[in-house]
Amino acid sequence: MEGDTFQQWKNQCLNKSDFSKKGSVDEDISHIVSFINSHEKYFTTSSCSGRIILLDGVSDCPDVQKQNCSWLFVTHHKCQREDVVTGLAKSVGEATFKFEPFVLHVQCKHLADAQLLHKVAINSGFRNSGITVGKKGKIIMAVRSTHCLEVPLSHRGTVLVNDEYLDFLVEVANQKMEENLKRIERFDECLLAALQPQEEKCSLQEDMVKKPVYRRRRKRIQDSSETDCDSQSVNEQNESNQEETDFNLMLVP
Repeated sequence: MEGDTFQQWKNQCLNKSDFSKKGSVDEDISHIVSFINSHEKYFTTSSCSGRIILLDGVSDCPDVQKQNCSWLFVTHHKCQREDVVTGLAKSVGEATFKFEPFVLHVQCKHLADAQLLHKVAINSGFRNSGITVGKKGKIIMAVRSTHCLEVPLSHRGTVLVNDEYLDFLVEVANQKMEENLKRIERFDECLLAALQPQEEKCSLQEDMVKKPVYRRRRKRIQDSSETDCDSQSVNEQNESNQEETDFNLMLVP
């Protein structure tokens, strides 16, 4: 029954309409979403490849700001200063410049499946990832990062920053987008390594036995791949120290 229930949830989720503002999966992560949804133990419930946005809201009502805000500018790639300036010219409230990194929510069949995906996310640089279990037994693994950016730029339609500071913010946001795309690529590689079908692994092992002359070389390649996904680079370790205070992991024992 447990398997039937999970499959029902998966069918319902994947067959419903996409009610996001864009209405489709972002191009940079569409292959990741498709791969996860093709696996019998997982399916995605929401996703975003990362974006740079300029929002115009009402600071007097922070609790409903998201509902009452308007989107002045949004891109899932690097932005240009001119795009931000054009968006600011339309501001009549409280304009906020934001960078939001890659986020992915995946429902998992079993807790062990979620823990495997969680390990992949952490080793790929998404250190704010976590697992939650709902009252109905739904197990959700959220891939999240903490390298966000959120800066107010205007008040009641009046721009509060100069051109030099605006140039600096655009540069910082674009740097964060570059790092975000690197982490997505790393996540993709580690995900493939972790969820590679058993048949392919067996086929690879048989191929190695048939061709012993390449055995040592292939083993080095495999070991190198495993090291990439099971270890952290020096830069990521340094960043981990900076993000430690923001780390929020809800791991169900």
